[in-house]
Amino acid sequence: MKKIGLIGGITPESTILYYRILNQLNSDNFGKPHSAKVVMNSFDFGEISKLQAVGNWKKLDKLMAEAGKNLEKAGATCILICANTMHLCIDAVRDVVNIPVIHIAEATSKMIVEKKLNKVALLGTKYTMEKDFFKDILTSFGIETIIPKLEEREIIHNVIYDELSAGNINPASKEKYLEIINRLIKSGAEGVILGCTEIPLLIAQKDVSVPVFDTTTIHANAAFSFSKP
Repeated sequence: MKKIGLIGGITPESTILYYRILNQLNSDNFGKPHSAKVVMNSFDFGEISKLQAVGNWKKLDKLMAEAGKNLEKAGATCILICANTMHLCIDAVRDVVNIPVIHIAEATSKMIVEKKLNKVALLGTKYTMEKDFFKDILTSFGIETIIPKLEEREIIHNVIYDELSAGNINPASKEKYLEIINRLIKSGAEGVILGCTEIPLLIAQKDVSVPVFDTTTIHANAAFSFSKP
């Protein structure tokens, strides 16, 4: 297996999911006791979230680029940014490394196309829902995107940052998410993108009546496919 580089810690909870999924994929495909070859550059999410809040994406670009270079020097053959929002910095990483940086939105779009869906709902941080970096890639694959209303976006964002990022699973928050998802389905969503790598801690396919696209699992699977001999 090739070595996979993870830019993690954004948040630790979702990075744990990536690490668990990658190791499980290796065990399932090659048998026990096989596990994933991984090298990680892990950030302090407190520092990252402060920079996000004040919109200092120039500094975030610099930090992410340094992380990418560190991973390449450590022997990584591909890189995953373990957070949807931080794909806002993917070009900064790609500009300084000579190995693939697998885009979470591209991997997700391919899965949606395989399901032959035309319109999907996108849930995530306010940055992911309101900025165009994820939606533009969906559009390039011929996929229409709908997002929650403003007040719903605030709920989704706050649950991610105040609860899920710390590993807190609140049943009341799950109910709020499902109410929003069901309204989006009634508005025409044929599928739902869990466009924040922490949301799978709260919402699963069994909770929703249309296909759910767990970006964490999709992204990890894309790296596993790349890393296979």
